[in-house]
Amino acid sequence: MIERYTREDMGRIWTEENKFQTWLLIEILACEAFAKIGQIPKKAAQNIRKNARFSVKRINTIEAKTKHDVIAFLTNIGETVGQDACYIHLGMTSSDVLDTAMAARLREASMLILKGCDRLLLAVKRKAMAHKHTVMVGRSHGIHAEPITFGLKLALWYDEMRRNRRRMEQAMETISIGKISGAVGTYANISPKVEAYVCRKLNLKPAAVSSQIIQRDRYAEYFTTLAIMASTLEKMAVEIRHLQRTEVSEAEEYFSKGQKGSSAMPHKRNPIGCENLSGLARLVRSNAAAAMNNVPLWHERDISHSSVERVIAPDSTILVDYMLNRMTGIIRDLVVYPKRMKENMELTNGLIFSQQILLALAKQGVSREAAYSMVQKQAMHAWKKKKNFKELILNDSDIRNHLKPDVIETLFDVKAQLGHVDTIFARVFAGKSAKRTGA
Repeated sequence: MIERYTREDMGRIWTEENKFQTWLLIEILACEAFAKIGQIPKKAAQNIRKNARFSVKRINTIEAKTKHDVIAFLTNIGETVGQDACYIHLGMTSSDVLDTAMAARLREASMLILKGCDRLLLAVKRKAMAHKHTVMVGRSHGIHAEPITFGLKLALWYDEMRRNRRRMEQAMETISIGKISGAVGTYANISPKVEAYVCRKLNLKPAAVSSQIIQRDRYAEYFTTLAIMASTLEKMAVEIRHLQRTEVSEAEEYFSKGQKGSSAMPHKRNPIGCENLSGLARLVRSNAAAAMNNVPLWHERDISHSSVERVIAPDSTILVDYMLNRMTGIIRDLVVYPKRMKENMELTNGLIFSQQILLALAKQGVSREAAYSMVQKQAMHAWKKKKNFKELILNDSDIRNHLKPDVIETLFDVKAQLGHVDTIFARVFAGKSAKRTGA
């Protein structure tokens, strides 16, 4: 389902057929604009719209001789129009067509990517709500830190993906710029009214100023936005990969009936989807670097950016579209193991509550340095000797001088550390604060 969506929708945008169809539309619209301002006969514009056609095969044949794709395209449609072909491409340069068409196609691709963001956000939100109170250990540097919930981990991803969606909306607007201003952007042989008409029909804005091309800082912003989004998707993928490790086993990708994990080891259940996403993210990031290298061109334009964009435009949009849809499926079908999360949280025999003891001592007037030393002493003992941390704290006379046993017991209550989960969820999913649970 996911792969079919990518091929049939996003892939269609980058076909040769759609490319030339977009070029043809721009040329037709330009002729209509010329007719409206009285610079070419209206019948000519009507004839061009009615009869202008192209053949990819014929264009390729002509280009083999001309070594110029736009000229080959114009030659081919001229063959279908007849005498009125003299009005096609009037006062325009190749990049008027190329860049305006690229903007239109990138805008269309962006809309599909935004839909992909929406599907992923919905999947993450649903999974977060389902595991809002599924307690697990939080980790820093890969080491057990303090308790969190799996829902909080997902809420974090949701919030970040929402920022990615906002960036994508902005990047789409940044890239939705057309230009029909001639060889060096001066409108020497074409009216700005033509540009305005064409851009309006394509849902684009005319460039305030251009050279022979739309400036490539816009492209750099666009492809960098895709790279950031791909990095977020990899961030999610890497975390799932870690959680699926045999030693952790807290969550894993769905493993379907009949699926095989290894040609050699029948027991293997590998996080292949997430590993795939990690690899694809590298490609999208490298394409963003290529887009940045396209910003500095010679004078009013050279052609060094063109070959790059013929690769990175379809590749990055198709990849990100695919990545969004694949991650949506992974999140939707993700298998979560709350029991294993609880078991792992108990591996350190209560060490994850060390800060609670530290803070309680500080509130009793013990200096932070002294309190830290007292707690760390028992923490290291528990770590090395596999002792129960709470029992060591209860039997430490220095600590007992400041904290009563019933107080110490409350400090090892996980609910006390997770009392603000509802507040965080309200901020992330409802945009408002909430009262502390139990307060």
